[in-house]
Amino acid sequence: MQDDEFRPKLGRIGSRGSKAGKRFASQVQAAINRAGGRPQRGGRFNGSRAGRGGAAAALLKSRDRYAAFRQRRVVVKARIVKLAGKGADGARAHLRYIQRDGVTREGAPGELYGADSGRVDGKAFVDRADGDRHQFRFIVAPEDGIEYDDLKPLTRRLMAQMEEDLGTRLDWVAVDHFNTGYPHTHIIVRGKDDRGENLVIAREYTSRGIRERAAELVSLDLGPRTDHEIEHRLRQEMEQERFTSIDRQLLRMRDDDGLVSTDGPEAFRQTLHQGRLRKLERMGLAEEVGSGRWRLDGQLEATLRGIGERGDIIKTMHRELTGKGLARSAADWVIHDRFGEQAQRIVGCVVGGGLADEINDRHYLIIDGVDGRTHYIDIGKGEGTEPTPDSCIVRVTPRNTEPRQVDRTTAEIAAAHGGRYNVDIHLRHDPSATESFAETHVRRLEAIRRATRAVEREPDGTWIIAPDHLDRASEYERLRARAEPVTVEKLSFLSLERQVGFDGATWIDRELVSDEPEGLRNSGFGREVREVQVRRRQWLIVQGLAHEDQGRIVFRSNMLSILRHRELNRVAGQLSDELGLSYSEAKPGVRVEGTLRRSVELASGQYAVIEKSREFTLVPWRPVLDRHIGKEVSGIMRGEGISWTIGRQRSGPSVS
Repeated sequence: MQDDEFRPKLGRIGSRGSKAGKRFASQVQAAINRAGGRPQRGGRFNGSRAGRGGAAAALLKSRDRYAAFRQRRVVVKARIVKLAGKGADGARAHLRYIQRDGVTREGAPGELYGADSGRVDGKAFVDRADGDRHQFRFIVAPEDGIEYDDLKPLTRRLMAQMEEDLGTRLDWVAVDHFNTGYPHTHIIVRGKDDRGENLVIAREYTSRGIRERAAELVSLDLGPRTDHEIEHRLRQEMEQERFTSIDRQLLRMRDDDGLVSTDGPEAFRQTLHQGRLRKLERMGLAEEVGSGRWRLDGQLEATLRGIGERGDIIKTMHRELTGKGLARSAADWVIHDRFGEQAQRIVGCVVGGGLADEINDRHYLIIDGVDGRTHYIDIGKGEGTEPTPDSCIVRVTPRNTEPRQVDRTTAEIAAAHGGRYNVDIHLRHDPSATESFAETHVRRLEAIRRATRAVEREPDGTWIIAPDHLDRASEYERLRARAEPVTVEKLSFLSLERQVGFDGATWIDRELVSDEPEGLRNSGFGREVREVQVRRRQWLIVQGLAHEDQGRIVFRSNMLSILRHRELNRVAGQLSDELGLSYSEAKPGVRVEGTLRRSVELASGQYAVIEKSREFTLVPWRPVLDRHIGKEVSGIMRGEGISWTIGRQRSGPSVS
């Protein structure tokens, strides 16, 4: 018999063979049990222990529940990030963010370190991760982190313990942050094990095991908490308006009827639970249904977590406003967080911004609005919004979640052709449509398919469109709105004070001549805008761009154009000296050709620098040009805008 041949030996159906033999299902079950995956009696498998670390998580979970009270508390936030598509760019941006300025005790940039080195090359780490399917991001924040002069030894010991639990070497980098009241460490772990395979960590280990391991290490360093410390912290939790460890205990104490009884042998714990339930009763989250028996609100945890987050937001707003010396009444604070919906657009000045949730990359802006109120706005993912410096004037608009016209057109054509859509069907249905126009509908369908699987594409490229396609398109827009709930439009990079005597077309000027100016409340930032408008009118009169007629100010019809050209010529002169090229003004209807070099920020907007061999031109900028810097472009000026063609060929992709 050759080595690659075998001869099966058949037996009776259901036979287990020899006494030592086991059916395959039994072997699988035994492997699950060894990995800590044995379900509780009557429980169902949920995959929480599937992957590396399942056995360690089971061991940690089975320990004495009251040991957690003696251990030092450590908060661990974990996230798995997919690196496909834009995820790789997001990984680079996240690495830059955690190394930003001002995160050390001395206010210096953060230093990336690893298992064996105090300074790691971030680019080399990113290059090693090229092609990885995913990466893990952790934030480790010891409650007593302020007691540590240096968090690096603790982090290295934690990662060594994780390697032991997971049974593999880990490729990781970390940065320590001391810029908040709670020192913490950002850790990034590659999604590969030491054999180059995809690293899969059991969900229960990331959600609980890492926290328990970190708490063990901190307790070894600082010693376990004393009875006095434990009781003092629990008494403080009794009156807090957030989700606490006492609430977690109460939820575990519910009986089959969903009721909680405060009877118990330990007087301190009985008093603690009774006091907390009375607090929850005052908040409308608990109800006494009998002597010592309580019913908890079904949304207790979600409600308390939401209240806690709003409390943190209020502290953030207070810190930002007092830091800028702004006296704003708390009665005029408005919070637009991820749980609420922003119903109207907001125009105002950026007071501050940052990360509301570092692990999930949720950013916020605080806007001092012309409506006299101060707004906290969750703006979603960092890569979804361009940086907006403090004192910048912006317009924030909620993302529209209604179906677009492209969706309505697709639904209409599909309804007339048996629920099917493709470019040929579109052109037959509407002979006036162009092929490029129809292809925009295909790109829209592909985007919806990738995000929601709400549409189906056949092998020949024909799309199956459901009768409720518009509802599915709305769901897709709502999904996008969760990641990017608003659009932030920069109206002016100049502060109000700089706009008073600025020789160029400013936001204040555009408001003065607008047919529909923003409504200004006579308080807060709205009052400041009113005062600046008065001073700007006087400056315009001195410049001969406005005059007073019977108690009213009359502006020259071409005032904005004059101011825009003044600034454009001034900036062009500076660029001419810098580039060594002459400036050629772009004329309406004339083709502009050259290499797109960069953009420049003017008070009247952003402009693109188009360079030729001996001259350059300044033309209005479009955000889509960001990815075409250094390429040949051409376009024709039309009014205040320009229609672009990318590349040397006249038939290349155009950007209107």
